[in-house]
Amino acid sequence: MFGSAAERLPVEIGFVPCAGFSMMAFTSAVEPLRLANRMAGKDLYRWHIATQDGRAVRASNGLVIASNGDLKSIEHVETVFVCTGIDVQAADNGTLLPWLRKMATTRMNIGAICTGAHILAKAGLLEGYRCTIHWENLAAFAEVFPEIEVTTELFEVDRKRITCSGGTAAIDLMLNMITGQHGHEIAAKVADQFMHERIRDQRDQQRVSLPARIGVRHPKLLSAIKAMEDNLEEPLGRQELALLANLSTRQLERLFRKYLKRSPARYYLELRLNKSRLLLLQTAMPVIDVALACGFVSASHFSKCYRDFYGKTPRHERAGSVGPADGYDPELDAAFENYDGEDG
Repeated sequence: MFGSAAERLPVEIGFVPCAGFSMMAFTSAVEPLRLANRMAGKDLYRWHIATQDGRAVRASNGLVIASNGDLKSIEHVETVFVCTGIDVQAADNGTLLPWLRKMATTRMNIGAICTGAHILAKAGLLEGYRCTIHWENLAAFAEVFPEIEVTTELFEVDRKRITCSGGTAAIDLMLNMITGQHGHEIAAKVADQFMHERIRDQRDQQRVSLPARIGVRHPKLLSAIKAMEDNLEEPLGRQELALLANLSTRQLERLFRKYLKRSPARYYLELRLNKSRLLLLQTAMPVIDVALACGFVSASHFSKCYRDFYGKTPRHERAGSVGPADGYDPELDAAFENYDGEDG
């Protein structure tokens, strides 16, 4: 799709923002088109906003976007992008999925921005295709759609399916499209207007580097943390972590205490609990399945750890119950002082 010049101008693109969509991702997709037109001095692109009922729709930040019409109003476009946000489970009102399936039988390219890949997968449009989704939703997506190949890349273009991880990655998606259809010079001018220092391609990763995320650059400590992040479902023991980082268990303990102010076991537990919270909020998986997917061998132990850390049980979390999130708790840290990677 991005490797050849546009056959006719302007290229018609449709956007379907759903209730609670990400405004950042949406505007990051639309604005490069506007600037491409400005830089070229003519209409290279024309975009249309459609909603499932033809009415205005509210973004997750509370701002309201007007609609040009309902879904039928964009059946002529070359490419359509479904734009969603955190609450993607409630994005479809019953009309979107059948409409997408219908459009998939035409020449239309079907895309998704931010968490929209979930909608495409639910419609059965990603089977046999490679896709991506916002990193926060990756674990949940993989659990719900295990047969679909999902990556951590900024965006994926696989034949007539286009998925973008969201946020400012949508800028790069559109800049790559502009480059393929109208040349690098126009795309570079658009990027310059955004003060976007370089045009990232789809092989770039979504998240900032691990050192930047945690504010630490000690190579052995980073090696241990990377091993933890890669083994949440089947947690490694302290000796295994130390061996992978080329440290003694005492040295491993000392590094975590010095740089992260908690024990390795506590830090590992927080990673697993964070993943469990995302699964609880983003999927309908039974609590016991969430526990197993995050390395807990018993629901009771998972529930206790979750309640101690977040101030509510997993079931209350899913039900939307409000409770204090305690965050770092020295007493809970002490309880896991001698944790060896096994749940009892």
